[in-house]
Formats: sequence, C-alpha cells, structure tokens
Amino acid sequence: MALSQTELTHIALDITSGLSNRDRFSRLLDIIRQNLHCDAAALLAFQGGLFTPLAIDGLNADVLGRRFLVNEHPRLEAIARAGDIVRFPSDSTLPDPYDGLIPNQGDELKVHACIGLPLFASEHLIGAITIDGFDPLQFDKFTNGELRSLSAIAAVSLNNALMIDRLEKLAAQSQDSPPAMRVGIDTNTDVEIIGQSEIMQSLHNEIKVVADTDLNVLILGETGTGKELVAKAVHQGSERKDMPLVYLNCAALPESIAESELFGHVKGAFTGAISNRSGKFELADKGTLFLDEIGELPLTLQSKLLRVLQYGDLQKIGDDRSRKVDVRIIAATNKDLKQEVLAGRFRADLYHRLSVFPLLVPALKERDDDITLLSGYFVERCRQKLGIKTLSLSPASLSLLKRYQWPGNVRELEHVLHRAAVLAKSQSRGELCQISPLHLDPIMPAEEQGYTPQSNNKHNQFEIGDHSLKDAIDEFQSQYIRQALAENEGQWAATARKLKLDSGNLHRLAKRLRLK
Repeated sequence: MALSQTELTHIALDITSGLSNRDRFSRLLDIIRQNLHCDAAALLAFQGGLFTPLAIDGLNADVLGRRFLVNEHPRLEAIARAGDIVRFPSDSTLPDPYDGLIPNQGDELKVHACIGLPLFASEHLIGAITIDGFDPLQFDKFTNGELRSLSAIAAVSLNNALMIDRLEKLAAQSQDSPPAMRVGIDTNTDVEIIGQSEIMQSLHNEIKVVADTDLNVLILGETGTGKELVAKAVHQGSERKDMPLVYLNCAALPESIAESELFGHVKGAFTGAISNRSGKFELADKGTLFLDEIGELPLTLQSKLLRVLQYGDLQKIGDDRSRKVDVRIIAATNKDLKQEVLAGRFRADLYHRLSVFPLLVPALKERDDDITLLSGYFVERCRQKLGIKTLSLSPASLSLLKRYQWPGNVRELEHVLHRAAVLAKSQSRGELCQISPLHLDPIMPAEEQGYTPQSNNKHNQFEIGDHSLKDAIDEFQSQYIRQALAENEGQWAATARKLKLDSGNLHRLAKRLRLK
C-alpha cells in the first residue's frame, strides 16, 4: 500500500497545522503534492457552477486568477458530477483545463496522468483537488481507497479553512452575532474583485465594514480602476442586497433632463411630459442609488440632492406633493472633490454628506502584485468569448505586462489582453493558442516594452529581466520554431527545411524544448 494509515494521520495533522493564516490553502496543496509526487496540482473551491483556484503548484502563476466554468471544461464537469475519485485514462479525449498552462513546457505538451478528488461537506460539493503527471502510469500505485481517505481529510480541512476564513471576516465587520453559516466560500458570483495585494486586502476589509452599515459611500479613484465593481460589492454586502441597485451616470446626463432623471415628473409638467415618470430615487426606494461621476452633477441639482439626503423626501417636477424615499447613496468620482469644493464647482455640504465613509480604489501601478492574477482572469474570459480551446500567456508577455505603468488601469489591461487574444487566435493554426510579446507589440508603445526608443530596430535590444541567458535562448527558439511550424501547417519536415536544419536535429531540439 502506497500510503499507510500512519502516513495519512501525519498528513491530516500537517494540513490542520497550517490553518492559522492565509497560507492555509497553499499548505494543504503542498502536502498533497509531496505525498502523491505529482507534477502539477490545484486546490479549487466550487460555487455557483464554477471552480475557483485557491492554491496551485506546478502551474503557470496566472492560473490562480482564472475562473473555470464547469460547463466549459469537461474534465472538471466530470469531477463535479462523479461523487467519487475520477481517474482519467491517459488517452482520454476530454481536453484538460491545464493543457498549455504548465511553465517551462512547450505548447504541445499534454498532461497524461490526471486524477480528480472531489471534496464534500454535508454531501455538498465544496471543491476539488486535481493532480496531474507527465507519466501515464504515475498514479497507478495509489488505490482508490487511499485516495478517498486523502480526499476526505482534505475536504474536512478545506471546509474548516473556509469556515475559519468566514469567521475572521465576520469578526472584522462587527461583534454582533454572525448570521447562519453557509458551506463554502461566501461570495456572490456576480461580483468578484480580483486582487491579493496588501492594498487590495485593505480595500476588501473596508468594503466589508461599510457594506454592513447604511452609511453613504464615496468611491474615489482613477478612471478604469473598478469603482463600479466596488459599488456593486458594497450593495451586495448590505441588508439592501435583495432590493434594486439603480445606476445613473451624472457625466452623461444633459442638464435639461437631469432633474427629471433624478426625481421624476408628472404629466404636463413641461413640454414633452406626456405621462408620469418615476425618477431614479423612486426606482431605488428601499435599495441603493449609484451616482457615477458625481463630480459632474450641475450645481443647481446639488442642492436638491442634498435635501433628499438630509430629509429623505423628494418632489417630482410639476407636483406639489412630497414623498418619502429610503435610499442609500453610493457615489463615485475620479475628481479631487476637495479641490472642486475650493474652486466652487461642488457644494461643501454635499461633499461632507457623501464622504462619510470614503473608499479609495488604488491605481493598477500601486498593485502590480495583482497583475498576474488579473491577467489570468481576463485571459480565461477571452478564451471563453473567442471560443478558443486553450489560451495561455507566455512568461515574456507576463513580464512585459508587469513592467507597463497602466495609465488606463484595470480597464486598459482588460482591453489590451482582449486585443492580444484576438491577434493570437488569428495567427494560431492549432488548438493551443498563446499570447506572445508580438501580440502586445502593436498595442503597447515600444518604450513601455523595455526597448530603447532611440533604436531604429526595436528588436535589436531586449529587456534582461530575471531570466538567465539559457532561458532567454530557449524562449526565443521555442517561439521561432512554433511560428515556423504554424506557417508550414504543422509539417515538421517542411519546418526543418524552412529553418535550414537537419530534420533529426530539429526533432531532438523540439523534444528538449518540450515542443513535442
């Protein structure tokens, strides 16, 4: 027997000992990998029809930012539905979600040995562990009984870790009695703010603290940082989450109809008012009103908005009656409202009323540790939208993205990766598609890529980065061979002639570079 009862006991104790901090998930997976001797592994949480990576080992770093929809990944779907250990045959035709996502391996490498361990708590699927190996017989020495024992230990540990994580978050919010606990990660699948950097963890905590209150919130930050996402998170974390979240962009609001949009009007109030109309405040009654670009709201409306905030009553245009509304305001702006107040363009009393609890969303350049996660998240979304079987990000591309300053923040990163994915798809001949620096070249200025601006041929100079010369040469050879192979429709003999190499030498080089 490959795993004795004593060894399983030690595994359980080792896993449990790592549950006191945020590294508990990595600790759990590391112990699994050490005992099963796999080449790659992932610990995934399951909720809302998708698997979310909590920890990875032996996979590209950006995998941690990806979100795997069950209905788009047949192997993960099989694990979710099986209710028991799943051993995939080495010749299985089901695509592996990690094909092309293993570092220092060629695009043609495909995982051979693959096992899925579903994790259950109270008969509910809460996650899974996937273990992969390059040797088709790699896991044959482990019996299903041993793997079930390991899966049960991991499931209890994961469930405990998730509950501890949930309790820590509740303790940070208040000392009140916590609501009923739910099995799994307590998140809403519609809103997820990607980021594990220290500054983002601080923002997450502030969102949780203010969401549970009924205070007005002012969200500050540069364009493209994700202020609307923060507003949704505040609303969904509040007691008003089952009521409407009404959106209004103040910058796109013509002054002539702004008052009607906010407060509504009655029939005949003005030319064109052919019927009664409810304003945004009335639509948001008992819920939340999100006023985006609040700094653009005309001064004439700011006083009327202030009255609603102070007394909770409003008047429709053309109506003498007042009506009460119960609305929470979340406002957002990329302007410095303090300076706007000093310049006389924004009312000081309204500013103080709105900024009871300000939330500052950091610029992407202040959270470069999150670029890897965000890139993985957006690349996976692009793969889904473009219908690509496998879409990966080369190490050189990720290094380039991490060096760029991102004046457009997260929104710019998303658009850059989307365009790069379209270019990569158009130039790919096979099922495995990879974003390379060449696909980012027409998008990002040469000087931002690390090339010397004075050079007429920007490809004559390179960014050294953290890679050794051997790694750089291997990366270049891999890219060059893949491109030549694609141009010759996958024919190795024609590729050898194109590269002026002996066919045998090319095959040996391709094997060393893990292209075959």
